[in-house]
Amino acid sequence: MFLGDYQHTLDAKGRVSLPAKFRGAMTGKLVIAKGLDECLYVYPAEEYNAFVEELVSREDFDPRIRKVRRFFTTGAVETEFDSAGRVSLPGNLREYARLNKDVAVTGNGNRIEIWDADAWTTYQTGEAEGSIEDLARELADSGLL
Repeated sequence: MFLGDYQHTLDAKGRVSLPAKFRGAMTGKLVIAKGLDECLYVYPAEEYNAFVEELVSREDFDPRIRKVRRFFTTGAVETEFDSAGRVSLPGNLREYARLNKDVAVTGNGNRIEIWDADAWTTYQTGEAEGSIEDLARELADSGLL
């Protein structure tokens, strides 16, 4: 399980070192894909495959399902850590998440998220913090929590 958040820096070649704690839990291949909220999702390959299988099992005649499937699969890359524990983030994914230099690497259960550091701070101090109690109450009332 991936937990916590860490500040890191992209190098000149678009590589980022993931926390040692995360690397230890992610052996073998991993998949980097566009995520919601303009961040990147980093999955162990098995987790990503299970996620995509769930999307593929849905009704293909629903244009909403096709759109969601395309969002999460187009541009996704399968990769591995280099000898220094870094992953290379392709230009199209860096551009999508607006990653330049300083990034936040966050754990979100079964995946890692990579955010622009300023966007992560804004998310935490604005969007997430201001409404989390109301959101948790709403989800609990609807039986989702």
